[in-house]
Amino acid sequence: MKNRYIAIIPAYEPDERLAGLAAELCEKGMDVVIVDDGSGEAYHGIFEEASENAVVLTHAENRGKGAALKTGMKYIDRYMAYTESVMTAHGTVSVSGRDAVIVTVDADGQHLPEDVLRVAEIAEQRSDALVLGSRALEENVPVRSRLGNTITRHVYSMASGVQVHDTQTGLRAFRRSLIPRLLEIEGERYEYEINMLLMLASEGVPIIEERIQTVYEDGNKCSHFSTVKDSFRIYKEILKFSASSLASFAIDYAMYALLLAVTGAAGIAHSLVISNIGARLVSASANYTMNRKMVFKSRTGFASSLVQYAVLAAFILAGNTLVLSMLTGTFGINSMLAKLITEALFFIISWTVQKYVIFYSRESAEEMQAGGKEEAA
Repeated sequence: MKNRYIAIIPAYEPDERLAGLAAELCEKGMDVVIVDDGSGEAYHGIFEEASENAVVLTHAENRGKGAALKTGMKYIDRYMAYTESVMTAHGTVSVSGRDAVIVTVDADGQHLPEDVLRVAEIAEQRSDALVLGSRALEENVPVRSRLGNTITRHVYSMASGVQVHDTQTGLRAFRRSLIPRLLEIEGERYEYEINMLLMLASEGVPIIEERIQTVYEDGNKCSHFSTVKDSFRIYKEILKFSASSLASFAIDYAMYALLLAVTGAAGIAHSLVISNIGARLVSASANYTMNRKMVFKSRTGFASSLVQYAVLAAFILAGNTLVLSMLTGTFGINSMLAKLITEALFFIISWTVQKYVIFYSRESAEEMQAGGKEEAA
């Protein structure tokens, strides 16, 4: 039995295109849920027209895109996901058992209905994944959107270890079983979408991208995205997610500077090497504890992960010390600057190995999927 396709459209002060979008999606066999995020009386007519082809939910005041998406998901999870009317010999009855594919769609007309349907079909085949409608972000894209996504893409990759071309796309498709987890993710405004990518990546949920067309009218002037305010929220969430690595780096760098000053003043030979090793031992201990308990929330055995981490730490320490010595000795780079360059290089190696080898586990993702199936039953 084919899954039900349901579109969620969060809308704040939309224009007349909203009703047309809802009608086109209905023509393609999709149910539509629109969330009026506190647009006010001036927009009542637009939502009333859209209600001819959609369920319209209303926030009394503007709460943000993340809050609107959650309102839509809660409604679908409670009222729409598994119920349908079926004709039988005894009349029409409501039965359960059909899953639903949810697609989040922007209200500003950026997403073409055929692209919405295509990402829904991919999500139907990949029940374990989040499917993103990835924009080309080429010459027809406003400079603000292109630049912002480029920066966010690289920062997100560093924080999560996952490559995503378009981190800011609002076109996302997933199975209904993922809703309970998505409702737990923090964020009420635009930062919710980056939090979604960060948390699902950390839990091993596959993130699939499908190239889509994007329509920008008048340079995307209708967007309510605040370049300064909303960008701050997004990057703040990425930095918070990376707090473990940042804290460990701060500890390592402070210890390195302290030991370098002490051993240098004492005239101890090989001051740089000793300082780097001492700082690394202290910061590695802190990093292991934070990553295991807070970042990756690993359920792997303590002993096995500790041994693996120790091997990684020894490799990183040897490579770190070798590169640091080469930068300062061979290239004559200042010892503090050389430390920054070296740490940036080995951060990528360390994060990748910890995520996919030491603390990697499928348990969280499997439990989440199992939970969704149990609820369906």
